[in-house]
Amino acid sequence: MFLAAFTSSGPREVPLDATLLSRLMQKDVSAFEQLYDRHSRLVYGLVLRILQQASTSEEVVQDVFLQLWRNADQYDSSRGPFVPWLCTMARNRALDHLRLKSERQRRREDQPEELPSVVVAPDYEKALDEKRRAERVRALMASLTPQQKKAIELAYFEGLSHSEIAATLKEPLGTVKSWIRNGLLRLKEGLQATT
Repeated sequence: MFLAAFTSSGPREVPLDATLLSRLMQKDVSAFEQLYDRHSRLVYGLVLRILQQASTSEEVVQDVFLQLWRNADQYDSSRGPFVPWLCTMARNRALDHLRLKSERQRRREDQPEELPSVVVAPDYEKALDEKRRAERVRALMASLTPQQKKAIELAYFEGLSHSEIAATLKEPLGTVKSWIRNGLLRLKEGLQATT
């Protein structure tokens, strides 16, 4: 029955497919539409028989014809007629879809149905350490010169580049870079002294 679909074509249909394919290789949209109109029902029937699901079969048929659009030049007429090649491509695509679906199902079954509930106790020590560190950074920032503090704030809290900071503060670029570098060194030293 499956082969009957291939052999029922009349003698004029084979040259038409060949003509449409050569036009399709030139990315002729109307040739693609004609090939789709001629063979989409056959491809859909084959894919539906394999997948047993209409919506998924429609998606696979779209994938098959998209693959045909992209790779029409892979068809070799010396190896056989176009329709069996197209149906083989559709069959392979449908089987790939089934394999992927069964692999996803197997992974779901391998996972436990319910994840164990996790009780997370508040980590008071960690929160206290973070609070102390933030207070230390604020104190160190306050100990910087006003120019260093302003340049670092503009760089790290407002995201300005060194050039933008120099323009904002109306200071030379080298001076701004020096303020930032020296201020960061003081912060680093102050933080290392507390650890």
